[in-house]
Amino acid sequence: MIRVQYFARYREALGLDGEQLAWNASLASLDDLRQHLLTRGGAWEVLAEQNLMCARNQELCSLDEALEDGDEVAFFPTVTGG
Repeated sequence: MIRVQYFARYREALGLDGEQLAWNASLASLDDLRQHLLTRGGAWEVLAEQNLMCARNQELCSLDEALEDGDEVAFFPTVTGG
């Protein structure tokens, strides 16, 4: 099982703050997971943004980070300060 959380405007666009997905060996990286979610179409296209940030088990990482059964993944937009 993989727990996926969506933050900020991703949560707003998708209408949910998170979900659990069954583990699938084809999801070898966070980008594989993101591509899988993008196949849902519609609002899910928000995850196609180039500046998307992600974390695996509460540690910032890149989309090429390996994904394993039991991981928690978070997707969130970049944050700007001022």
